[in-house]
This record gives sequence, structure tokens and C-alpha cells, in this order.
Amino acid sequence: MKVLQNILDEGGFDRMISRLAHEILERNQGVGALVVIGLRTRGEFVAQRLAAKLSDIEGGAVPCGVLDVTLYRDDVRNHLRQPEVRVTDISFDISDRDVILVDDVLFTGRTVRSALNALIDLGRPRTIQLVVLVDRGHREIPIRADFIGKNVPTSRGQEVRVRLREVDGDDAIDLVSIEE
Repeated sequence: MKVLQNILDEGGFDRMISRLAHEILERNQGVGALVVIGLRTRGEFVAQRLAAKLSDIEGGAVPCGVLDVTLYRDDVRNHLRQPEVRVTDISFDISDRDVILVDDVLFTGRTVRSALNALIDLGRPRTIQLVVLVDRGHREIPIRADFIGKNVPTSRGQEVRVRLREVDGDDAIDLVSIEE
């Protein structure tokens, strides 16, 4: 695997989170009905940072939860091994709330579709708004993000790798080649 381009460093990462938080506040006119839910694994940490930034800016607490969509994936049955199911941790009602759904990279749209199904099983939100750090294209399902940190056109032989200090020790986003 070869790093082709460093898309974002730690300073850029913090600025991106701040910009996304301000865009969310502008569209939703504050944090009144907002809840933030991150997709496991990296989306959960981005969601925590985003919820903290929203709270800092507006001065009100923003509930934050974690959603595991493993059993909702349409490709689980295609794998021979048992999927690793982790805990969904949403300790608040999402009914009639504006859900800010957070993921790191938007690619085919299948993970987001799974997340939408899982959220509807938990309640009936007023809106679901998707936030992604990177939209790399190549959609297989008609899904689009409401808030995008960076648009990064990629080929099928490339990946966008998001590193977070909570998981990887540092914050960065790289475009890497997966072709040998």
C-alpha cells in the first residue's frame, strides 16, 4: 500500500470539524432537536468530537450515540465467517429528533443504507442528516451526504484512509493505492 497524497493533517482535521459543526448549526438553527450518532468504528469518534464542538459553540448538551450496523449489512451473508457484532449505544429517544448521522468515508452507500434501516428500527426521527469526512464517489445506491468535509475523487484501486487519535494515535486523512 502506497500513500499517494496526504489529504488532511491534524490542524486541518480540527478546522474541518469546526466548519462542519457551524454548517450543521446554520441549517438546523441551533442544537434544540439535534442528536448525533456515529457509525462504528471511526464514525463514533468523529461523532463525539462533532457533538462536543456543537455543545461548545451553542452552550447546550448534544446527545451522542453509537450505531453498529453489522447485522443490517446486505453483504454479511456473502462472507463465510461470523460477523463481529458490537454494541449499539443510543441511550436517548430519536423519535421526532433531527439525527446527525456521522461516518468517516462515503463510498458505495451501502453502509449508510444499513444505518438508515437500523435507525428506523429505533424510532421515527424528524430528519436524518448525513455527515461524512470524505466523499470518494463510486455510489452503488442513491445516497448523498448533507455535510461533506472533503470531496476526493478516487479510482477503484485507491482507498481513503482516515486515521483518528482515538484509534490510530494521530489525526490524518490519506489517499492510498491498494493496487500492487
